[in-house]
Amino acid sequence: MIGPVVTGLPVVSPVMLIGQAPGVHEGPAGKPFAWTAGKTMFAWFASLGLPEDAFRRRVYMAAVCRCFPGKAAKGGGDRVPSDDEVARCSRHLTRELQILRPRLVIPVGKLAIAQIAPEANQLVDIVGARRRATLAGVELEIIALPHPSGASTWHRMEPGKTLLAHALAEIGRHEAWRELVAAGDPAGDRVGDPPGDRVGDPPGDRVAPTAGAATAARAAQEVHHGRR
Repeated sequence: MIGPVVTGLPVVSPVMLIGQAPGVHEGPAGKPFAWTAGKTMFAWFASLGLPEDAFRRRVYMAAVCRCFPGKAAKGGGDRVPSDDEVARCSRHLTRELQILRPRLVIPVGKLAIAQIAPEANQLVDIVGARRRATLAGVELEIIALPHPSGASTWHRMEPGKTLLAHALAEIGRHEAWRELVAAGDPAGDRVGDPPGDRVGDPPGDRVAPTAGAATAARAAQEVHHGRR
């Protein structure tokens, strides 16, 4: 694995996205999904009411592995992390799930889906449907998405194109997603504030952050920086 560690903002959110591993561009950019695949993915979410900046501030972005795995020996693509690398990184994801207790998890790509729903042998087995699951002791729902990589044609051809549309529709209907969209313009949000607690609002108009939310935000930051 090649550093640096790449993470999203430590926000308290009812929605968690789980990516696979950062690419070569994400480390210098300092954020996940910073290149062409991200543009495609954020266009999907913008169609559901959360453009990129809003998504990054409203959705907790995790990953199976947090460092660039390097290039594959053949083919020019990124190397798939080994089972040992995935296992060593898994404690971070487990702890994030336990801290944040999301209601909706969106795994993106085969590697992420395999950690959440190992029984799904192919993308057609899971993309387009909503599933209930218990992960790290947390009851939640899963709506999986294909990886938005330009090297993949799955989401641009049938049946992938239709299944992707079904999956996005399920996300858009989910109560946790609707909660984030309904919270309004997140441009003034502080990192770690719950939706609706915006900088500049009069004290009487703010949604008061709960002690649990504040604790979760601090714990999420510690997970990001390797202190837990």
